[in-house]
Amino acid sequence: MTSTGWRGDLAIATLTGVLLLLWDFSGLDLPVARLFANAQGFALREHWFTRSVLHEGGRVLSWSVLLLLIVNLRWPLLWRLPLRTRVWWLLATLLCALLVPALKQISATSCPWDLAEFGGVARYVSHWRWGLADGGGGRCFPSGHATAAFALMSGYFALRETQPRAARAWLNAVLLLGLAFGWGQLARGAHYPSHTLWSGWLCWVLCSAAHALAGPWLQPQTRGIAR
Repeated sequence: MTSTGWRGDLAIATLTGVLLLLWDFSGLDLPVARLFANAQGFALREHWFTRSVLHEGGRVLSWSVLLLLIVNLRWPLLWRLPLRTRVWWLLATLLCALLVPALKQISATSCPWDLAEFGGVARYVSHWRWGLADGGGGRCFPSGHATAAFALMSGYFALRETQPRAARAWLNAVLLLGLAFGWGQLARGAHYPSHTLWSGWLCWVLCSAAHALAGPWLQPQTRGIAR
């Protein structure tokens, strides 16, 4: 993936959005969840790898990177970017990390482990049927944990003008990390595949929109060296 500008970012968002809608329309979320569960629940829900490494460890890793971005404001540790770019990088990350989980808090969609067929009390209801309760606790769409990784894709936008290779490497690492977090939550019964995929899509849209809006503010120092 190369630096494409806002039109390219919009094209990517449109294409991936259509693909995600097709996934939702296919109804494959529930069949995929069934691969990891039975009437007794999800066997990997408390497994050391899915819970301690991917969930708890992933949370620590995300907080560590956020702390690094804060330190990077004072001391440019990451590619010596201009101060305005470093500020934007941190703010865009926080925007994703706060806004996407906020959507989760108002969602009526329950987690897979809440379904009656997996030992819970809820019935499956598509997350597109807004306001329709499924009998569970809700607050499970989109994936907050995957967002902890996908929010970091802001680094791609911060780097791509001056460090295109580093930007591509950063984006690839973030996507792999987000998918790993998503797989862990899928295996535990915390989320469906669509929950993870929509989290990634939302973070892309937020970051690309924030970068486009901040363009006039960032542009004067794009080629500068941090001081």
